[in-house]
Amino acid sequence: MTAVSPIQHGATASTPVNLLGLDAGALADWVAQHGGKPFRARQLSRWVHQRGVANFDDMTDLARDFRALLQRECAVAPPAVASAHRSRDGTRKWLFEVGQGNAIETVFIPEDDRGTLCISTQAGCTVACPFCSTGHQGFNRNLRVDEIIGQLWWARHELMAEGDSGRLAGAAPTDDRVISNVVLMGMGEPLLNYGATLPALRLMLDDNAYGLSRRRVTLSTSGVVPMMDRLRLDCPVALAVSLHAPNDALRDHLVPLNRKYPLRELLDACLRYLEHAPRDFITFEYVMLDAVNDTDDHARQLIDIARQVPCKFNLIPFNPFPQSGLRRSPAARVKLFARRLMDAGIVTTVRKTRGDDIDAACGQLAGEIQDRTRLSALVPGRRQAIPIIETPR
Repeated sequence: MTAVSPIQHGATASTPVNLLGLDAGALADWVAQHGGKPFRARQLSRWVHQRGVANFDDMTDLARDFRALLQRECAVAPPAVASAHRSRDGTRKWLFEVGQGNAIETVFIPEDDRGTLCISTQAGCTVACPFCSTGHQGFNRNLRVDEIIGQLWWARHELMAEGDSGRLAGAAPTDDRVISNVVLMGMGEPLLNYGATLPALRLMLDDNAYGLSRRRVTLSTSGVVPMMDRLRLDCPVALAVSLHAPNDALRDHLVPLNRKYPLRELLDACLRYLEHAPRDFITFEYVMLDAVNDTDDHARQLIDIARQVPCKFNLIPFNPFPQSGLRRSPAARVKLFARRLMDAGIVTTVRKTRGDDIDAACGQLAGEIQDRTRLSALVPGRRQAIPIIETPR
């Protein structure tokens, strides 16, 4: 497949409409404005998203005059691929150009029973968590809908082009779904780009587009409480919360957004979200940092949180990068920490480190970001080691 230059989804006299940026409602509106009936929009969506066709002449069941209109005014244009990498464990990573010298990263993780695509929603991130490589890169801009969906469009059809080698193990011969799960856990905070994240989610769930289950689309947030409340009403999907600390004092350092939306507000928002969520629990992500958040006392505090919010814990071994000044918790400590939680009856998993040889593991995505927020100036000491904070027993 040949990479194409990114095109805005809003048309001007010289810029075509990028169909990757239109959800079902927007596409139906565009078709209606040009005299088409609703079924034309559904046909077009299936050609673009399900079949991955970018050449309008190949959309053979569309009327010839409609195809001519599409040729004049539209395009199917994912972001251009700058580089592609394959890990020893089969993990794939693509670097996409998004203009102004910036790039974003997308990761595909194959497993026996699923294929998970991790996509980005921003070029950089303003949250500035010290254990995350993206946060150290600063922030440039929000991605558009076509740039978010373009990652899924490109990865899906690149993998399908590999034939049987790309099909999920055990899948029926007629099942060409290579990507069964999508997680918005790449670069950026999805809920700080809500205007583009919402239509992108709707496209992922649309039966005429990608047809994914709400249970198989997971949005990860650092805890943007007002937008969590909006998402639970607009498009509730599975929710993962980047917790990483069991108390406000430590979380203020590890997840600076906590200073605006502290734990009590976040946990209350989680309970409200569960009223509409496709799953009956919240996944709390918890990166394991040596001598920072991995003590028995921290485990006891997490158990108290689990008594307040139905949840499971996903413990993430820290993936080091040079600027962090942090260390991964020893494997024995992670195992004991997990055992403390499980003995309390809490479902707990330890995330496998995948793709670390190509810098595709959790927390390692960096891309190439022009830091226009000057986070190093805005957050003094952000590159320093996290202080150990004692909490009352």
